[in-house]
Amino acid sequence: MTPVLVARLDSVGDVLLAGPAIRAVAHGRRADGGEPNDVVLLCGPQGEPAAALLPGVTEVYSWSCPWIVKPAPPVEQQQLDALRRFVTDSRITEAVILTSFHQSPLPLALQLRLAGVRRITGVSTDYAGSLLDIRLRPGEDLAEDQPEAERALAIASAAGFRLPPGDDGKLRITGYPDARELVGEEPYVVVHPGSSAAARSWPALHHAAAVELLEGAGHRVVVTGGPGETKLTATVAGPSAVDLGGRTDLKTLAGVLAHAEVLITGNTGPAHLAAALGTPVACLFSPVVPAIRWAPYGVPLELLGDQAAPCRLTRATECPVPGHPCLSSVGPEQLVEAVERLISGVTSLSTRRKVRYP
Repeated sequence: MTPVLVARLDSVGDVLLAGPAIRAVAHGRRADGGEPNDVVLLCGPQGEPAAALLPGVTEVYSWSCPWIVKPAPPVEQQQLDALRRFVTDSRITEAVILTSFHQSPLPLALQLRLAGVRRITGVSTDYAGSLLDIRLRPGEDLAEDQPEAERALAIASAAGFRLPPGDDGKLRITGYPDARELVGEEPYVVVHPGSSAAARSWPALHHAAAVELLEGAGHRVVVTGGPGETKLTATVAGPSAVDLGGRTDLKTLAGVLAHAEVLITGNTGPAHLAAALGTPVACLFSPVVPAIRWAPYGVPLELLGDQAAPCRLTRATECPVPGHPCLSSVGPEQLVEAVERLISGVTSLSTRRKVRYP
C-alpha cells in the first residue's frame, strides 16, 4: 500500500478531530480504482496518545514542531534533519497537512518538499508558490465557520480522498480497555474539571457543588484528572464521589468515558474523546474560541457559558476579564439541569442555536 503522510501537529483534541479525515485518506482514491493507503500520522508529543487510538493510522511519528508546540523548542538543524530523514526513509510521496485557521502549512510544506514529497495539500491564506500542489484558500475554497472535523475532512477531500461507504464522518477511536474494574457496573456521570488553560476552567468549588447536587439527585459520580490534578480532583470529588485523579492515561480514560451516561468538562481533549465514544457531553465552553468549530462533535451536547462574553474569540489562555464571567456565571444547578436533559435525551434550545449539529 502507498504511504501518505497526514500532519496534525497539535494537542489530543486536535488529533481526535482529525480522525474522519484520516479514515478518508486510509480509504484511498477508490473511485479511481486505487488501493487503500498506509497513513503515517505526523503529530506532536501532546497529540501522540490520541494518535494511537485512531482507526486508519498505520504509523505514528511524533515530532516537536518548533512553530506549533508550546512552549516552542528552538529551531535546530538536527531536529529538521530528523524529520526529513524519516520522510525520505519512509518513501512518502504525498502529504495532507491539517491546520486550524490561525496556522500556516507552509513551513512544514517546505520541509516535506525538501524531503522529496511530490504532492502536498493544505490550506493557506498566503501565496504558497510551489510549496503546495493543492492550495485551499480560507473563505473562498473552504468555509471557516464549520466544525474542525469537517474542515479537516474537506482538506482530505480536496486531495481526492473520500470516506468509505457507510462511514458517517463522526469521531471514532479504538483500542481502549474495559475500565469497569475502576468504576464498577452501576451507571455513573463523569466530571473532568481540569483544563490546560485557565480561561477554559469552571471554578473548582462550582464543580464540587455540582457533584453534591448530582449525588443528591441519585447519580453516581466519577471524577477524573491527570497526575498533576490530584488536589483538584480530591476537592471536586469530596467524600463520596469516585476519585480517579492521576489514575488514568488517555486509553484508560477512554474506557471510563465509554460507559458514562454523561461527561461534564470544559473545552478539553476529554470532551472530544467522549465525542469519539458517542458519550453525551455537558460542556462548560469558554468563548475564547468559537463553539461552531470546537464544541464536541456529533454527540448529544449541552453548551454552557456566555458565548457573547467580552473574552469572545480572544484565544486567551488566561481570562482577560475580571471574575471570569463567561463561565463563573454558570451555576451548579444549571449544570445539573443540563445533565438531566442529556440523560433524558432532550438537549436545550439554546445549545441548538449556538452550535450547528452535523
